[in-house]
Amino acid sequence: MIPFENSWPYDIIMGDIYVQQCPFCDTNNVLLPLKPKELIRIREGKKKLLVFPCCNSSITVIDTDNDYLLASRPIR
Repeated sequence: MIPFENSWPYDIIMGDIYVQQCPFCDTNNVLLPLKPKELIRIREGKKKLLVFPCCNSSITVIDTDNDYLLASRPIR
């Protein structure tokens, strides 16, 4: 079972990936430096260091599904 505290929801809007709120600084509607093609590579097993542009905090994304990013550490 995927640990809920390691997941964070995202949305794809017009080919860009957004989170409604940054898990670190609570900034709203953050555009992530990810593209939908990269989500496919992450699902296939490649890890991705994701730096939030609002506060420069980072997580390592180890898996994704259609709604959530799964990090290697708790982010909730």
